[in-house]
Amino acid sequence: MKAVTANRLTDGRVVYLTADRRWTADIAGAAALEGEAADAALEAGLRDVLTVVGPYLIDIEGGAPAGAKRVREAIRLTGPTTGSTKVKTKESA
Repeated sequence: MKAVTANRLTDGRVVYLTADRRWTADIAGAAALEGEAADAALEAGLRDVLTVVGPYLIDIEGGAPAGAKRVREAIRLTGPTTGSTKVKTKESA
């Protein structure tokens, strides 16, 4: 199954296209699509230039990212992998 994902223009948050062509930040609300329906949803997302940027199709399974790029999509969903912890340097030790 496929879903359309993008980043919301107002805050950069990862969003997903729902079955009624609205955007949600909850991947569980993403429309699960196949074939021509997935292509049509992507086209709809690409036309929504006032709401999102960079729409594309991802593989989903059970309401979560799947397939070869699942790790990348999980990182997009949860945020940066760089933490706020300080790295000890010679000067700060």
